[in-house]
Amino acid sequence: MATKQSLLLLLALLAAAAAVASAVTDVEYCNKGKKYPVKVSGVEIVPDPVARGEPATFKISASTDKTIGKGKLVIDVKYFFFYVHSETRELCDVTSCPASGDFLVAHQQTLPSYTPPGSYTITMKMLGDNDEELSCISFGFSIGFAASEATI
Repeated sequence: MATKQSLLLLLALLAAAAAVASAVTDVEYCNKGKKYPVKVSGVEIVPDPVARGEPATFKISASTDKTIGKGKLVIDVKYFFFYVHSETRELCDVTSCPASGDFLVAHQQTLPSYTPPGSYTITMKMLGDNDEELSCISFGFSIGFAASEATI
């Protein structure tokens, strides 16, 4: 009986640890009234909160009725009200092209160990072949207060 209780406790702790290490983040469209060709169903951030000096992966689940052969992903990051980072990536570098139906956009980033902890907001625009706005979302993420020992 004690062994079953220990096993159940261990499984509950492992499930809780997995939930803490990765979380699905709420997403808002930039223009709530616009009918974007690419629909975003969620963003998963691993780990959550993001650790300074460690790789973080942002996975965006999306779907479309179009076939997207190329495009750009424009990412802007704000810390409170200040823009702190901007980058543009080729869409086919972060997803399989051509993208159609359900697809996943995955982006990995290692933040410098001196990055201030706190709450950040990402605005991500997905642009098509002729800079057509396929989607535009924003979501928040947190950077933890502790840095790994390797970066100290």
